Amino acid sequence: MSQGILVIIEHTDAKVNRISLEALTGAQKLGAEMGQSVFAAVLADDCSAMTGELSSKKLDKIYALSNPLLADYTPDGYTIALQQLIEKTDPAVVIVGYSYQARDYAAKLALRCGGAMMSDCIAIQADSGNITLTRQVFAGKFNADYSFSGDGCCFISLQAAAYNADELEAGTAAVEGFAVNLDSREIRTTVLESFEGTKKDVDLAASDIIVAIGRGLKEEENLEIAEALASAMGADIGASRPVCDDGWVGADRQVGSSGQTVSPKLYLSLGISGAIQHVVGMKSSKYIVAINKDPHAPIFDIADVAVVGDLFEIVPKLTEAVKAAK
Repeated sequence: MSQGILVIIEHTDAKVNRISLEALTGAQKLGAEMGQSVFAAVLADDCSAMTGELSSKKLDKIYALSNPLLADYTPDGYTIALQQLIEKTDPAVVIVGYSYQARDYAAKLALRCGGAMMSDCIAIQADSGNITLTRQVFAGKFNADYSFSGDGCCFISLQAAAYNADELEAGTAAVEGFAVNLDSREIRTTVLESFEGTKKDVDLAASDIIVAIGRGLKEEENLEIAEALASAMGADIGASRPVCDDGWVGADRQVGSSGQTVSPKLYLSLGISGAIQHVVGMKSSKYIVAINKDPHAPIFDIADVAVVGDLFEIVPKLTEAVKAAK
Protein backbone atom coordinates (compact mmCIF):
# COMPACT_ATOMS: atom_id res chain seq x y z
CA MET A 1 0.00 0.00 0.00
CA SER A 2 1.35 3.41 -1.00
CA GLN A 3 2.44 5.56 1.91
CA GLY A 4 4.28 8.78 2.57
CA ILE A 5 4.83 12.08 0.84
CA LEU A 6 8.00 12.52 -1.21
CA VAL A 7 9.33 16.01 -1.98
CA ILE A 8 11.86 16.32 -4.80
CA ILE A 9 14.43 18.95 -3.90
CA GLU A 10 15.73 21.50 -6.39
CA HIS A 11 19.07 23.16 -5.69
CA THR A 12 21.46 25.70 -7.16
CA ASP A 13 25.16 26.01 -6.30
CA ALA A 14 24.80 23.36 -3.57
CA LYS A 15 22.02 25.30 -1.83
CA VAL A 16 18.38 24.22 -1.61
CA ASN A 17 16.12 26.52 -3.62
CA ARG A 18 13.45 28.41 -1.70
CA ILE A 19 10.68 26.93 -3.85
CA SER A 20 11.63 23.47 -2.53
CA LEU A 21 11.55 24.70 1.07
CA GLU A 22 8.05 26.03 0.36
CA ALA A 23 7.10 22.65 -1.10
CA LEU A 24 8.39 20.97 2.05
CA THR A 25 6.20 23.26 4.16
CA GLY A 26 3.18 22.23 2.11
CA ALA A 27 4.15 18.58 2.43
CA GLN A 28 4.48 18.87 6.22
CA LYS A 29 0.98 20.37 6.48
CA LEU A 30 -0.45 17.71 4.18
CA GLY A 31 1.37 14.97 6.07
CA ALA A 32 -0.13 16.18 9.37
CA GLU A 33 -3.64 16.13 7.85
CA MET A 34 -3.20 12.67 6.32
CA GLY A 35 -1.12 11.10 9.09
CA GLN A 36 1.62 10.42 6.54
CA SER A 37 5.41 10.56 6.77
CA VAL A 38 7.31 13.17 4.75
CA PHE A 39 10.49 12.33 2.85
CA ALA A 40 12.84 14.36 0.66
CA ALA A 41 14.98 13.35 -2.31
CA VAL A 42 18.16 15.13 -3.37
CA LEU A 43 19.88 14.37 -6.67
CA ALA A 44 23.49 15.41 -7.36
CA ASP A 45 27.01 14.14 -7.79
CA ASP A 46 27.62 15.09 -4.16
CA CYS A 47 24.44 15.57 -2.09
CA SER A 48 26.15 16.33 1.23
CA ALA A 49 25.64 20.12 1.24
CA MET A 50 21.91 19.86 0.52
CA THR A 51 21.27 16.93 2.86
CA GLY A 52 23.17 18.79 5.57
CA GLU A 53 20.93 21.81 5.08
CA LEU A 54 17.79 19.67 5.25
CA SER A 55 18.85 17.47 8.17
CA SER A 56 17.63 20.13 10.64
CA LYS A 57 14.09 19.97 9.24
CA LYS A 58 11.22 17.82 10.45
CA LEU A 59 11.45 15.00 7.91
CA ASP A 60 11.24 11.26 8.34
CA LYS A 61 14.12 10.65 5.94
CA ILE A 62 16.24 12.28 3.25
CA TYR A 63 17.22 10.15 0.28
CA ALA A 64 20.57 11.08 -1.26
CA LEU A 65 20.71 10.02 -4.91
CA SER A 66 24.39 10.54 -5.60
CA ASN A 67 25.80 9.77 -9.03
CA PRO A 68 28.30 11.52 -11.34
CA LEU A 69 25.64 11.52 -14.08
CA LEU A 70 23.46 13.66 -11.81
CA ALA A 71 26.07 16.39 -11.42
CA ASP A 72 24.04 18.49 -13.85
CA TYR A 73 20.29 18.43 -14.21
CA THR A 74 19.01 16.54 -17.26
CA PRO A 75 15.40 15.45 -17.75
CA ASP A 76 16.44 11.89 -18.60
CA GLY A 77 18.79 11.55 -15.63
CA TYR A 78 16.27 12.89 -13.13
CA THR A 79 13.40 10.84 -14.56
CA ILE A 80 15.31 7.55 -14.56
CA ALA A 81 16.78 8.06 -11.09
CA LEU A 82 13.54 9.21 -9.49
CA GLN A 83 11.52 6.45 -11.12
CA GLN A 84 13.80 3.92 -9.43
CA LEU A 85 13.34 5.65 -6.05
CA ILE A 86 9.56 5.94 -6.41
CA GLU A 87 9.18 2.30 -7.46
CA LYS A 88 11.24 1.25 -4.44
CA THR A 89 9.62 3.49 -1.80
CA ASP A 90 6.06 3.61 -3.25
CA PRO A 91 4.95 7.06 -1.99
CA ALA A 92 1.29 8.06 -2.09
CA VAL A 93 2.13 11.65 -3.09
CA VAL A 94 5.08 13.25 -4.86
CA ILE A 95 5.47 17.04 -4.58
CA VAL A 96 7.76 19.42 -6.48
CA GLY A 97 7.98 23.19 -6.72
CA TYR A 98 6.50 24.61 -9.93
CA SER A 99 9.82 25.70 -11.44
CA TYR A 100 11.14 25.64 -15.00
CA GLN A 101 13.08 22.52 -14.08
CA ALA A 102 10.05 20.71 -12.71
CA ARG A 103 8.00 21.65 -15.77
CA ASP A 104 10.67 19.96 -17.85
CA TYR A 105 10.58 16.52 -16.24
CA ALA A 106 7.76 16.11 -13.68
CA ALA A 107 4.94 15.19 -16.08
CA LYS A 108 7.24 12.72 -17.81
CA LEU A 109 8.12 11.18 -14.44
CA ALA A 110 4.44 10.90 -13.47
CA LEU A 111 3.69 9.10 -16.74
CA ARG A 112 6.63 6.71 -16.31
CA CYS A 113 5.41 5.88 -12.78
CA GLY A 114 1.81 5.35 -13.85
CA GLY A 115 0.56 8.31 -11.83
CA ALA A 116 -1.47 11.45 -12.51
CA MET A 117 -0.21 15.01 -12.17
CA MET A 118 -1.76 18.35 -11.27
CA SER A 119 0.55 21.31 -11.79
CA ASP A 120 0.80 24.88 -10.51
CA CYS A 121 -1.33 24.35 -7.39
CA ILE A 122 -1.71 27.06 -4.75
CA ALA A 123 -3.03 24.84 -1.95
CA ILE A 124 -3.49 21.20 -0.91
CA GLN A 125 -5.95 19.90 1.65
CA ALA A 126 -6.84 16.42 2.82
CA ASP A 127 -10.06 15.21 4.38
CA SER A 128 -10.46 11.56 5.37
CA GLY A 129 -7.55 10.68 3.12
CA ASN A 130 -8.99 12.46 0.08
CA ILE A 131 -6.77 15.16 -1.38
CA THR A 132 -8.22 18.40 -2.75
CA LEU A 133 -5.96 20.56 -4.92
CA THR A 134 -6.59 24.24 -5.60
CA ARG A 135 -5.22 26.04 -8.63
CA GLN A 136 -5.96 29.33 -10.34
CA VAL A 137 -7.85 29.44 -13.63
CA PHE A 138 -8.74 32.13 -16.17
CA ALA A 139 -5.56 34.14 -15.47
CA GLY A 140 -6.13 33.98 -11.74
CA LYS A 141 -9.70 35.29 -11.77
CA PHE A 142 -11.01 32.12 -10.11
CA ASN A 143 -9.77 29.30 -7.92
CA ALA A 144 -10.81 25.78 -8.90
CA ASP A 145 -10.65 22.63 -6.78
CA TYR A 146 -9.58 19.26 -8.19
CA SER A 147 -9.15 15.75 -6.83
CA PHE A 148 -7.41 12.59 -7.97
CA SER A 149 -9.18 9.35 -8.79
CA GLY A 150 -7.65 5.91 -9.14
CA ASP A 151 -4.95 4.12 -7.22
CA GLY A 152 -1.79 5.57 -8.79
CA CYS A 153 0.68 7.94 -7.17
CA CYS A 154 -0.42 11.59 -7.05
CA PHE A 155 2.11 14.04 -8.50
CA ILE A 156 1.67 17.70 -7.51
CA SER A 157 3.63 20.85 -8.33
CA LEU A 158 3.19 23.85 -6.04
CA GLN A 159 3.29 27.44 -7.20
CA ALA A 160 6.02 29.65 -5.75
CA ALA A 161 4.90 31.26 -2.47
CA ALA A 162 1.92 28.89 -2.17
CA TYR A 163 3.40 28.06 1.24
CA ASN A 164 5.73 30.06 3.44
CA ALA A 165 9.21 28.58 3.77
CA ASP A 166 9.57 30.36 7.13
CA GLU A 167 6.87 28.03 8.50
CA LEU A 168 8.91 24.91 7.73
CA GLU A 169 9.09 22.92 10.96
CA ALA A 170 12.48 22.19 12.44
CA GLY A 171 13.54 18.78 13.63
CA THR A 172 16.04 16.07 12.76
CA ALA A 173 16.17 13.97 9.63
CA ALA A 174 18.24 10.89 8.88
CA VAL A 175 20.05 10.72 5.55
CA GLU A 176 19.99 7.49 3.57
CA GLY A 177 21.95 6.89 0.39
CA PHE A 178 20.03 5.46 -2.54
CA ALA A 179 22.06 3.85 -5.32
CA VAL A 180 20.65 4.53 -8.77
CA ASN A 181 21.40 2.58 -11.91
CA LEU A 182 22.28 5.10 -14.62
CA ASP A 183 23.85 4.58 -18.03
CA SER A 184 25.24 7.60 -19.86
CA ARG A 185 23.74 6.27 -23.10
CA GLU A 186 20.25 6.81 -21.62
CA ILE A 187 20.89 10.52 -21.09
CA ARG A 188 20.27 12.33 -24.34
CA THR A 189 21.09 15.85 -23.13
CA THR A 190 24.56 17.32 -22.76
CA VAL A 191 24.86 20.35 -20.47
CA LEU A 192 27.28 22.85 -22.00
CA GLU A 193 26.96 25.67 -19.48
CA SER A 194 24.54 27.03 -16.92
CA PHE A 195 23.29 30.58 -17.06
CA GLU A 196 20.71 32.80 -15.42
CA GLY A 197 18.22 34.24 -17.87
CA THR A 198 17.63 37.44 -15.89
CA LYS A 199 20.16 38.41 -13.27
CA LYS A 200 18.31 39.19 -10.07
CA ASP A 201 19.40 41.94 -7.71
CA VAL A 202 16.74 40.82 -5.24
CA ASP A 203 14.66 37.72 -4.59
CA LEU A 204 11.26 39.22 -3.87
CA ALA A 205 9.88 35.79 -2.98
CA ALA A 206 12.09 35.94 0.14
CA SER A 207 11.17 39.53 1.10
CA ASP A 208 9.27 40.24 4.32
CA ILE A 209 8.21 43.75 3.27
CA ILE A 210 7.66 44.97 -0.28
CA VAL A 211 6.91 48.51 -1.43
CA ALA A 212 5.41 48.05 -4.90
CA ILE A 213 5.16 50.87 -7.41
CA GLY A 214 2.85 51.39 -10.36
CA ARG A 215 2.09 53.93 -13.03
CA GLY A 216 0.61 56.17 -10.35
CA LEU A 217 4.16 57.44 -9.71
CA LYS A 218 3.80 59.14 -13.13
CA GLU A 219 7.53 59.31 -14.00
CA GLU A 220 10.81 57.64 -13.18
CA GLU A 221 12.14 60.69 -11.33
CA ASN A 222 9.48 60.14 -8.66
CA LEU A 223 10.89 56.72 -7.85
CA GLU A 224 12.91 58.30 -5.06
CA ILE A 225 9.69 58.83 -3.07
CA ALA A 226 9.08 55.08 -2.99
CA GLU A 227 12.76 54.32 -2.39
CA ALA A 228 12.82 56.62 0.66
CA LEU A 229 9.83 54.80 2.15
CA ALA A 230 11.34 51.39 1.37
CA SER A 231 14.61 52.42 2.99
CA ALA A 232 12.82 53.61 6.14
CA MET A 233 10.82 50.37 6.37
CA GLY A 234 13.65 48.01 5.48
CA ALA A 235 11.64 46.92 2.44
CA ASP A 236 12.41 45.82 -1.10
CA ILE A 237 11.04 47.60 -4.16
CA GLY A 238 8.61 45.66 -6.34
CA ALA A 239 6.72 46.88 -9.38
CA SER A 240 3.89 46.27 -11.80
CA ARG A 241 4.70 45.21 -15.34
CA PRO A 242 4.24 48.64 -17.03
CA VAL A 243 6.85 50.14 -14.70
CA CYS A 244 9.32 47.38 -15.55
CA ASP A 245 8.54 47.61 -19.27
CA ASP A 246 9.33 51.33 -19.13
CA GLY A 247 12.70 50.53 -17.58
CA TRP A 248 12.19 52.32 -14.26
CA VAL A 249 13.34 49.20 -12.41
CA GLY A 250 14.73 45.85 -13.50
CA ALA A 251 12.55 43.00 -14.72
CA ASP A 252 13.54 40.99 -11.64
CA ARG A 253 11.36 43.32 -9.54
CA GLN A 254 8.18 42.62 -11.49
CA VAL A 255 5.33 41.10 -9.47
CA GLY A 256 2.56 39.28 -11.27
CA SER A 257 1.66 36.46 -13.62
CA SER A 258 4.65 37.15 -15.86
CA GLY A 259 6.93 38.12 -12.97
CA GLN A 260 7.52 36.90 -9.44
CA THR A 261 4.92 35.44 -7.10
CA VAL A 262 5.39 36.88 -3.62
CA SER A 263 3.97 36.39 -0.14
CA PRO A 264 5.54 38.99 2.17
CA LYS A 265 4.34 39.87 5.66
CA LEU A 266 3.50 43.36 4.35
CA TYR A 267 2.79 44.45 0.78
CA LEU A 268 2.48 48.22 0.35
CA SER A 269 1.10 49.17 -3.05
CA LEU A 270 1.72 52.68 -4.38
CA GLY A 271 -0.27 53.81 -7.42
CA ILE A 272 -1.08 50.31 -8.67
CA SER A 273 -4.60 49.90 -10.03
CA GLY A 274 -4.73 46.15 -9.40
CA ALA A 275 -5.04 44.44 -12.77
CA ILE A 276 -5.58 40.71 -12.36
CA GLN A 277 -2.16 39.97 -13.91
CA HIS A 278 -0.54 41.82 -10.99
CA VAL A 279 -2.90 40.63 -8.28
CA VAL A 280 -2.27 36.93 -8.94
CA GLY A 281 1.37 37.49 -8.01
CA MET A 282 0.77 39.17 -4.64
CA LYS A 283 -2.68 38.36 -3.29
CA SER A 284 -1.29 35.76 -0.89
CA SER A 285 0.60 38.51 0.99
CA LYS A 286 -0.14 38.41 4.71
CA TYR A 287 -1.16 42.09 4.94
CA ILE A 288 -1.87 44.42 2.03
CA VAL A 289 -1.94 48.22 2.20
CA ALA A 290 -2.91 50.04 -0.99
CA ILE A 291 -2.62 53.75 -1.75
CA ASN A 292 -4.45 55.00 -4.84
CA LYS A 293 -6.39 58.14 -5.71
CA ASP A 294 -9.06 56.13 -7.54
CA PRO A 295 -11.63 54.94 -4.97
CA HIS A 296 -12.75 52.23 -7.41
CA ALA A 297 -9.27 50.78 -8.03
CA PRO A 298 -9.50 46.94 -8.11
CA ILE A 299 -6.51 46.68 -5.74
CA PHE A 300 -8.83 47.83 -2.94
CA ASP A 301 -10.89 44.64 -3.31
CA ILE A 302 -8.08 42.60 -1.74
CA ALA A 303 -6.44 45.27 0.44
CA ASP A 304 -6.56 45.01 4.23
CA VAL A 305 -6.13 48.79 4.39
CA ALA A 306 -7.32 51.02 1.53
CA VAL A 307 -6.00 54.57 1.44
CA VAL A 308 -7.75 56.80 -1.09
CA GLY A 309 -5.63 59.84 -1.80
CA ASP A 310 -2.66 61.42 -3.52
CA LEU A 311 0.41 59.27 -2.94
CA PHE A 312 2.64 62.31 -3.45
CA GLU A 313 1.13 63.80 -0.29
CA ILE A 314 0.71 60.57 1.68
CA VAL A 315 3.97 58.70 1.06
CA PRO A 316 6.42 61.42 2.26
CA LYS A 317 4.37 61.84 5.47
CA LEU A 318 4.28 58.06 5.93
CA THR A 319 8.06 57.92 5.47
CA GLU A 320 8.58 60.58 8.14
CA ALA A 321 6.18 58.75 10.49
CA VAL A 322 8.09 55.49 10.04
CA LYS A 323 11.39 57.23 10.77
CA ALA A 324 9.91 58.91 13.85
CA ALA A 325 8.54 55.58 15.11
CA LYS A 326 11.99 54.02 14.83
